[in-house]
Amino acid sequence: MYGMRAQDNAPATHFRSDRMCRVNGELYFSTRENTLEGPFDSMEKAVKEIEAYIERMQRLSAGH
Repeated sequence: MYGMRAQDNAPATHFRSDRMCRVNGELYFSTRENTLEGPFDSMEKAVKEIEAYIERMQRLSAGH
């Protein structure tokens, strides 16, 4: 994937990775900020929380 994030000075190649994992049987997702979020009871709940997390981070970076 070729693109530029808001904080990047120049375009670069960014590779997506699987950010979902299981720890002791529980679902978590890792963030670009190097945090592990969870645990979640189901993949559906984890996906919803990922979407909510992205929205929160976008609002923070926009200064709202």
